[in-house]
Amino acid sequence: MIAGVGSLPKGPSSPRQSQKEATRQRVLEAARELFDTHGYQGTTVREIARRAEVSVGSVFTTFASKGDILSEVMAARLDPLYAEIDRVMPHLRGSTADRLRTMFAIHFEFEAAHVRLFMSHIAAAYDWTLTEGARPYGRNTRLKDVILDTLSKGQAAGDVRQDIELQEVVDLLMSAYAWTYRLVITNGADAKAMIAVMDRQIGLIAEGFAPRS
Repeated sequence: MIAGVGSLPKGPSSPRQSQKEATRQRVLEAARELFDTHGYQGTTVREIARRAEVSVGSVFTTFASKGDILSEVMAARLDPLYAEIDRVMPHLRGSTADRLRTMFAIHFEFEAAHVRLFMSHIAAAYDWTLTEGARPYGRNTRLKDVILDTLSKGQAAGDVRQDIELQEVVDLLMSAYAWTYRLVITNGADAKAMIAVMDRQIGLIAEGFAPRS
């Protein structure tokens, strides 16, 4: 019996494939450092190429745009965060608002070490030249899914109104979370300060989705 194509072992990578992957990794590392220090608008593809010691053409051979580069940088960074969120969320107790507060606190603490990088992720959402494949803040559905799941469980538990449009609550929380990062620029806020602000905002939003007596 002849094995299917999908079952055939993969051969060793060709020198060309290995070189392309090495270039890709150098571009991603250079981009991560630049986004983390200069922000999204302050970083150009030319600077990324210079830092990675490759040509601009080599960058565009692998990535469609600066937004696509940032999307891959953030995907590699956020995957461990959401693995931790997936591990923690099922074990949280308390009200829906309390569980949301814990979830966002984990986010703020995680991003504190590279806050400019995450702010680049937010800034990219307002780049109207983004390609279809880019996944800036808002297009990455992982955070939305966690919030929606928490609210849905809140409905099942009876502390979220049945008639509320959950997606609108998700949008409010996503907006509050992104807007809170302005405090890094205006006040030099750290994770603890931003968590305190977000806790209060969640309380206000929770007043809107709580069952009416």
